[in-house]
Amino acid sequence: MPFARCASILFIRASGCSKLWKSVDVTFNYGLDEHMKTKPYIALFLFTFIWSVSAADSKIEQAVRDQDAQWSKAAESRSVEKLLSFYADDAVVLPAHAAIATTKDSIQNIFQKLLSIPGVALSWKATKVTVAGSGDLAYSTGAYQMSAPDDSGNSSVDRGKYVAVWKKQADGNWKVAVDIWNTDLPLPAPSDKK
Repeated sequence: MPFARCASILFIRASGCSKLWKSVDVTFNYGLDEHMKTKPYIALFLFTFIWSVSAADSKIEQAVRDQDAQWSKAAESRSVEKLLSFYADDAVVLPAHAAIATTKDSIQNIFQKLLSIPGVALSWKATKVTVAGSGDLAYSTGAYQMSAPDDSGNSSVDRGKYVAVWKKQADGNWKVAVDIWNTDLPLPAPSDKK
């Protein structure tokens, strides 16, 4: 039964498209002979328009992906200043296990504390970049890894995921407007203390 319903919906939609195309044909071809039909030109225009929009999205996606990779390299260098240069002036950071940061100073404090941990190493990689139809917003999602020696000198590793919302600035550069990450580590077991 679901297949029959889907087939009938597709048929109805297809016949609706057919009616629309016939309407376009009548509107644009009224009074023209067979050699002057405009359907091929309309189809070519639509194809070109769709292709150009797709190409623009690909360029934006690559620009955001490149910025995200450079941002990770800034974190690997442990330079708070370089890291902060990727954030928009009105950026919001929602770190794991901490309060929201809505000012440059509060964002700077988060990364100063994080990067001042002896032996800390932080990196991430975008696995997906999606561009908004407007072309001025995009978001990247991916995985991060942070490691540091624990109290006994062994390496402690935290892996997790992140989402960064990128906004195109007036100068054409892409900066992070919203940044959130959280760990994949399980919650600690509840204590039996009463």
